[in-house]
Amino acid sequence: MGRMRFPCTPFPRMRFSRTRERSAGRGAAAAVLAGGLLLAGCGGGGSADADRADGKRRAEGAQPGPAPAPDLRVPAPDGPQDRRDRPQDRQDGSNRDLAPEPAPADLLSTFALDVDTASYGFARRTLGQGRLPDPATVRPEEFVNSFRQDYPKPDGDGFSVTVDGARAGADGWSLMRVGLATRPDDERHARPPAALTFVVDISGSMAEPGRLDLVRKSLGVMTDQLRDDDSVALVTFSDRAETVLPMTRIDDGRDRVHEAVDRLRPTSSTNVEAGITTGYDTASRGLREGATNRVVLLSDALANTGDTTADGILRRVEEARRAHGITLFGVGVGSDYGDALMERLADRGDGHTTYVADEEDAREVFCERLPAQIDLRARDAKAQVSFDAETVERFRLIGYDNRRVADEDFRDDRVDGGEVGPGHTVTALYAVRTRPGARGPVATARVRWLDPGSRAPREVSAGVSADDLDRPLAEVGPHLQVAAVAAYFAEGLRGTGLLPGAPSPAELEDWAEALAFVTRDKSVAALADGIRRANEMGGAP
Repeated sequence: MGRMRFPCTPFPRMRFSRTRERSAGRGAAAAVLAGGLLLAGCGGGGSADADRADGKRRAEGAQPGPAPAPDLRVPAPDGPQDRRDRPQDRQDGSNRDLAPEPAPADLLSTFALDVDTASYGFARRTLGQGRLPDPATVRPEEFVNSFRQDYPKPDGDGFSVTVDGARAGADGWSLMRVGLATRPDDERHARPPAALTFVVDISGSMAEPGRLDLVRKSLGVMTDQLRDDDSVALVTFSDRAETVLPMTRIDDGRDRVHEAVDRLRPTSSTNVEAGITTGYDTASRGLREGATNRVVLLSDALANTGDTTADGILRRVEEARRAHGITLFGVGVGSDYGDALMERLADRGDGHTTYVADEEDAREVFCERLPAQIDLRARDAKAQVSFDAETVERFRLIGYDNRRVADEDFRDDRVDGGEVGPGHTVTALYAVRTRPGARGPVATARVRWLDPGSRAPREVSAGVSADDLDRPLAEVGPHLQVAAVAAYFAEGLRGTGLLPGAPSPAELEDWAEALAFVTRDKSVAALADGIRRANEMGGAP
């Protein structure tokens, strides 16, 4: 059988068409938005400069001067509103301008960094099939982190820190963005060799189109992109696990890897425990000193045989995981997907997850962003934001619900954090209510991590003032606005509460479409398409 590969060339820009008629009012609103964005986008500075307004505080101390920002104000629809668009008709009677979390007992917020994006990818797949995602699978931080930001990059390993924000709604509420970025790989800082153990689910459920067939294509692409000094092993699992290819150097074994991948076929039940255990055992036997040793799990994560709990599975590989520093990269596939298991495996297994719905996703993950998936810039990374009692009345971290860390454990390097690779950006959004007339410091964000080689702890910080949060959200650069739209969308799908300044579903859709128009970014166009589909099913915020 011929190899199932596809080239690492960019897809044409995504375009989507409407399947329903808009009112004349909404059509006019979108036209006004697009026209305003186009004119503003043609001014000096561009979208990246607009995001670097003088309200930012960065770890490097750079404070660029003011730049013109596009106007993304969303006019109210001219026609009659759908009942779900009107705050007074919401069943819970809540006010759009109030975040539902009570005042915190302290003014610290601590969490492990997370670069997972699987929740958003799976939600896009579900919406594309005409269904709303299960609210339990919607994690706002993964929606937000699915979109690249323009944070400055540090010179070495570790992070840059950017803190900024904008007014959102009434009564002193703002959205505050904490942005962290790692340096991408380049010729001056080439990544170390990688020793990757592919652990592939070949159970019967993987026979569905878009599962094992997509895995074979994805692994073919990844194999072609690996360097000659990288190594690959292949483990398969169904009711039992088997090492079908021991650790093999790519320089003289690339064809053997392709042949092993092309032979993959679905069989019977799903024993994730057997796959993970055999995968880590294979990775330990093929361990390479000075290389990035990583297990790559490709599965729909629908475990039904053996231990089906993430903690139980990982206990069986604890020694290999800790002693050898082997990390986990989870790649989810399938319309039915064990989201909770895969996320827990990655969180507890010192790794991260993504979701691959189609060949375009596979190309982005395994071609365009391959170094970010297999290399490390930081281990056990944690963030802590301290708010100033003189200026801050209330705050709420958006998402990261299962990544919270006790405040006193921020500098305890025995406490698990997140693993972050090269070229990653991590964004945390906060709803912050400042006191009337507040002036001066609002918050300081710190990030702490262990150097991936020496395991020495490092720390860097940056702050933000009340004046830095005083611009309307409509007037800041597109990157912050895209993050806000993604968060509003996720919170609406979860139905767990409203963020300050949340727009109506119709307004959110118009806002996303305007951003897609001005940024010319296919990922933002896909976000707008997802919001449209959710609106058609009555599931937008």
